[in-house]
Amino acid sequence: MPPVRHTFDTLAPGDVLDLGSCQVTEAEIIAFASDFDPQPFHIDPAAAERSIFGGIIASGWHTCALTMRLLVDAFLSQAASMGSPGVEQIRWLRPVRPGDTLTARIRVLEKRPSQSKPDRGSIKSLTEVTNQADELVMTMESIVLMGRTAPAI
Repeated sequence: MPPVRHTFDTLAPGDVLDLGSCQVTEAEIIAFASDFDPQPFHIDPAAAERSIFGGIIASGWHTCALTMRLLVDAFLSQAASMGSPGVEQIRWLRPVRPGDTLTARIRVLEKRPSQSKPDRGSIKSLTEVTNQADELVMTMESIVLMGRTAPAI
């Protein structure tokens, strides 16, 4: 596991962290959706062609899972993360298609030290995911609990 680089105290509102990229394949789209979101436009190329999407698209939940992987690899694995109380908002703005390359970044929106536990605080962030044309395909606002560099006294 990489050393901790990100703590509540090292992050500030306005900070932007690049999370990297991944490519989406049709086989992955169909495999994920077959297990978790088996709607025809996710799993059946012929039915997807006749749908309003005109072809196979990734489940929004697949896009979330791919984004979570990028988030863990590039940020959370190096952060004093204590988990998350939840996601406030997810928006799927544009279909994700086979061959798309997704790129994600996280922007710190605000942070609040815990009033009852001085060893931590909460970070509210906006995760933005774009495709290879730099079109926004997904946004997610969430909160993560983060350990502090040193407890506030």
